[in-house]
Amino acid sequence: MDRAGWHTTANLSIPDNITPIFLPSRAPELNPVENVWQYMRQNWLSNRVFDSYDDIIDAACDAWQKLLAASETITSIGMRQWAHVGQTP
Repeated sequence: MDRAGWHTTANLSIPDNITPIFLPSRAPELNPVENVWQYMRQNWLSNRVFDSYDDIIDAACDAWQKLLAASETITSIGMRQWAHVGQTP
């Protein structure tokens, strides 16, 4: 899990048969969707001013559609060398 507040709160109820593995801060290679968002921001969503919430949603949907059309980009994100995380007893 990343270290978002909802993952680290004392109110989080984790079943006894699950061992959480907390990801280190600033480790996007361990959370692949961060690479997807970074790519979309860099290519389609940055340096823009949106007039409304609907404009933000439309731009995000348009960016997702462009990404889906670029299968080689999706493959390259998935083929990156990822860090290996081990669990110690």
